[in-house]
Amino acid sequence: MAENEIREIFVIGLRNAHAMENQALSIMKPQLKRIENYPEVAEKLDRHIRETDGQIVRLEEILDGLNEDKSTLKDLALSFTGSMAALGHTAAGDEILKNAFANYAFENFEAAAYKSLLTMAEAGGHGAALSGLQANLAEEQAMAEWINDNLVALTTKFLSLRQAGETAKV
Repeated sequence: MAENEIREIFVIGLRNAHAMENQALSIMKPQLKRIENYPEVAEKLDRHIRETDGQIVRLEEILDGLNEDKSTLKDLALSFTGSMAALGHTAAGDEILKNAFANYAFENFEAAAYKSLLTMAEAGGHGAALSGLQANLAEEQAMAEWINDNLVALTTKFLSLRQAGETAKV
């Protein structure tokens, strides 16, 4: 594959990742506003929102270094779908669990996207992009690992609150 073809695919992937991170924000921010009984989840979500803001900046820096712009249309479309996904769980009695499952899946999706982008960067000779992409990957993997490591405790707390007659609100 020619280097210019790899670059084109890489730029599309970067734009998609930028939109993906905006979608992540549109999923996490409404969740954070609704959390009442799970301060540990709220704290981690708040921290990851700030990490995601940094990931967006890194992606923009990489795109700038390639003299490329982000895709505003993709950003808007995925932000909208993220908001709708977050809204979809609000009516569920086990919203906190559904959010955790969805977030775990999404964090792994993001990690896979960054692994692919790293491969493209290496194949296309875009070494300047590697550190930013590696940082984003590490943050996504850490968040997915945190969710995985805390899912049993979260579920146990949810069941305990329900059993005690609490609403077990998010």
